[in-house]
Amino acid sequence: MKKLKEADLYQSELIKVSGKLVDRYNCCLLKLGFTATKLTTFSVDGIGWSPEIAKEKDDVHYLNNGEANSHGIIITPQQKGLPVYTPFHSFDRELMKLVFKTYGNQISDITRDCAIYLDFDQKIDVFYEPLDVMKYRDVTIHFHLINDLDKAQKEQLKLIDYFQQDHNFIDEEVHQKLLDSAKQYGDLRNRDLKLDELHFTTDSFYTRAFGGMYLLRDFTSPILIFENEASYDEAIKNRKKRITICHIADSDLSATLQAHSIVQINLEKGIHEERYQRIKRYMLMNSLDNTTHPIKEILQSKSLFKSYLNKIAIEDRKKIMGVEIYLEKRRENPLIKMKDVIDEQLLHAMYIPHPKLKPNHQDLIWKLLVNISPKDILLVYWYDKEEFYKQYKTWDESTKDWVIETIRNNFLNLETNKQRV
Repeated sequence: MKKLKEADLYQSELIKVSGKLVDRYNCCLLKLGFTATKLTTFSVDGIGWSPEIAKEKDDVHYLNNGEANSHGIIITPQQKGLPVYTPFHSFDRELMKLVFKTYGNQISDITRDCAIYLDFDQKIDVFYEPLDVMKYRDVTIHFHLINDLDKAQKEQLKLIDYFQQDHNFIDEEVHQKLLDSAKQYGDLRNRDLKLDELHFTTDSFYTRAFGGMYLLRDFTSPILIFENEASYDEAIKNRKKRITICHIADSDLSATLQAHSIVQINLEKGIHEERYQRIKRYMLMNSLDNTTHPIKEILQSKSLFKSYLNKIAIEDRKKIMGVEIYLEKRRENPLIKMKDVIDEQLLHAMYIPHPKLKPNHQDLIWKLLVNISPKDILLVYWYDKEEFYKQYKTWDESTKDWVIETIRNNFLNLETNKQRV
């Protein structure tokens, strides 16, 4: 991952943690029922997740108490606006945006000498079967201070109020209690420590529960799309209401989504977009073996691209050029079907979210489309980091250079307007 790190494309927005912050973080872990980390330095993202601790514990989701109970840790106001690198739910970053938007000032005050751990409570203690995810709608965010600083403040204010009444100022016991409180917690009179619970309502989302699944609930009827085959089979077996249940590998999934106006496809327009060119280069890259030119040079040169395209097996060539072949054949035969000419994975990769969807739903559908057919390395990097890193480790140095340059050249454009990729 050295090249990605040097290009600021690998976990570049993490906060380094050391010293007293480590102790506070460990206190949060213990309060949540987890074991403390033995690391003396590590880094955290916007929700308090640490890649180093995840590696130490050999558990990517070490901040979860089961699939139904996720948590967060805030030890510094610098976590505001940071990415959530391994969200358990697709809305986790929105949860943290709400937290910092509502309580930014309080968090800055509290984390001067304390840390906060969060419960994301959806009123479900345990998931028993995949369809339980249908119950997941309203999330209540509960806040807890590791040293009960908020409770100490209430006690201190109560003591001060008592001290100021009648002749209680001469009560030496009250004096001592106030001194003890001040020594342990400082002067809490003007600290802003109140964090009332927050409420967040989900709509459509992705969750890693049951091996990964999408819940699309804001359409004609609810749609569940499973990544795990066993969970899919169980859901089919236990279906009790009008729900469309699909597996992500279903060949007709894109058509099902199109029928619900969730995705659309326009090949005539798509072939002129840079996204299509990236997909073709990616497909050629995976078809090449023992090249005499560096992969990066082949993919960036039109003449070399054509040269190597004509050197690969005819079946691979047809797969890469399937869209052009189909459009040409359709001029002669308007009834010809896309799936009869275009490779299934390429065809899936040509779909885009329906433009009428809300922005957050478009992001969710982009993620789904990338999971169905991860052939655009820019979108894979943006929407499915784990898949991207998995593929990245298999590439040679020249391929890595091309991928990094492609991402860096498009990153700002993708961030500001995802619909133009």
